[in-house]
Amino acid sequence: MNHHQGDFESTTVIFTAATLAIGVASILLYIKTCVKFISKDEQLVLKKLTDVIIINGPKVAYINPITTKKCTMNKALSLASMEYCIIKNILSGEQRVEVGPKLVFLQPYDKICTDQCNRDKRQSLSLKANEFVRFIDHRTGKVRVIRGEQGCVVPGAHEEYLDKGGKSKAMDLKVYEYVKVHDQNTGVVRVVRGEKLVFLEPFEEYVEGKKTAVEIDEETAVLVRDKRTGQQKLVKEKILFVPTADEEIMKVQTLIKLADYEACIVRNKTGKHIFYFGSNEDQRSFFLPTHSELVKLVWSRGRRREYRDLVITKLDLRPMYMSFEFNCRTNDNVELVLEGSFFWEVVDLPSMVKFTNDATGDICNHARSRFIELVSKVTLQDFMTSFNEIANEVHASDSTHFYEQRGIKIHSLEVTGYRCAQDSTAEILEQIIQETTNRMNKLQQQESENEVQLQAIRGDIEEEKAMAELIQIQTENCGAKAKMEGLGEAEKVKSFLEQLTGDFPEMDNLSKINVWNTLRKEDALRTISQGKATLYFTPKDVNLSIENHEHVQKKSWADDSVSDE
Repeated sequence: MNHHQGDFESTTVIFTAATLAIGVASILLYIKTCVKFISKDEQLVLKKLTDVIIINGPKVAYINPITTKKCTMNKALSLASMEYCIIKNILSGEQRVEVGPKLVFLQPYDKICTDQCNRDKRQSLSLKANEFVRFIDHRTGKVRVIRGEQGCVVPGAHEEYLDKGGKSKAMDLKVYEYVKVHDQNTGVVRVVRGEKLVFLEPFEEYVEGKKTAVEIDEETAVLVRDKRTGQQKLVKEKILFVPTADEEIMKVQTLIKLADYEACIVRNKTGKHIFYFGSNEDQRSFFLPTHSELVKLVWSRGRRREYRDLVITKLDLRPMYMSFEFNCRTNDNVELVLEGSFFWEVVDLPSMVKFTNDATGDICNHARSRFIELVSKVTLQDFMTSFNEIANEVHASDSTHFYEQRGIKIHSLEVTGYRCAQDSTAEILEQIIQETTNRMNKLQQQESENEVQLQAIRGDIEEEKAMAELIQIQTENCGAKAKMEGLGEAEKVKSFLEQLTGDFPEMDNLSKINVWNTLRKEDALRTISQGKATLYFTPKDVNLSIENHEHVQKKSWADDSVSDE
């Protein structure tokens, strides 16, 4: 009876405990599901059956699970003092800007618009005294300009930066600088001179950036075109010249100065050539008049006059030397390369300009024709003995008046050298040079191969030496390790025997050694038993003896301990 009563009481206790556990779990589940604790920087978003409700913290909210489809706990967006964000209502499409420092709590159907880097927070601008920013409103097209010094400058909900990079620096103009600014709304161009900071208005843009004013003095003038009338004028007044809004600087002219032996040619607006000579006092220095240009003469250069790119604006009228080189062939069909020089000068500049546009090229080409004509009448031997007379005849016996017609005077013509131009000789010489080069290359290649092989042998020797040293060190380490292990074992045996001698003085040395061996076997068995190995013993290892007892009458109990081997 007592036994059944004890079982009933135990069952009652277990049932009561289970009921309490279920009740506590139900309460905790209800609290977790239906009760939400909202912190200061959090908000609870409840999606009801037909609406969205947002509860901002700090607060304890009770949720009706029947009328709530979904609940979400979101963190409020924390904005620092230089941060802002743009929020859009997805139902109405309206946007607003929230500027820090503050905690931003979203309203129902609000969404944070991210920037190009997919960030919720955006950095506001801080403007210095020489900085400004322009915003354009995409809804109205209006441009808003904010100048420094200001902090936490943010665009409106529908505004963007008008200038690339956001804020811009005002143009700092020094006293000798200026800039043209074009208003794209009205088309008006204004000129701003330094010293000044230039801030752009809503629709203004710089025209070609800032420029330096022209310092007009005795050696500088400015050619200016008025864009409104199309007329040109040459400004010579000694001022710091800054063009007006309608003026354009075409060219800054430098005073043209001629030495006594120099001359130049100017082509005016009618195409007529005007000659200026440094020997004339009133023509020694001048500015180029309007609608005029300085004539450029393009002459040939090089010993054979193969390049025509020598540009001359000022002619040197002094006598000068000019070298030449050309080929000709003798009467016995030997080709020669002649080298020499002219000593010449320009004596009539208008005639030269009238009859030639390449004075040096004409001189050399005419002389080459004369040399070819005269050298072709003599043999190589005759040329070698009388080449100076032939050179004098080329110039002295010329009856064509070629040079005089072009205003050029040849003072002298000299042949300074000549050589044969035989291709066969050049080919033989080239073969010799090529053979010598090939031989040197082969020798260099063989030396390189020998050096590589020698380096490889040295590397093998060093490798073998290192291997020998490694083997020697490994041998020494193994010997030292074995020696240390032996010393350790000996020390253990010595300590064990000394301890037994102190505790059991009557025990002989053989018994001590047997005890030591038994303990070592026990250590081995303990080590092996910790693994999964299978251990096999011989009868000798466990001191096991197999006995055969015959059925004989035992005299005493002591006879049972005697075994027959």
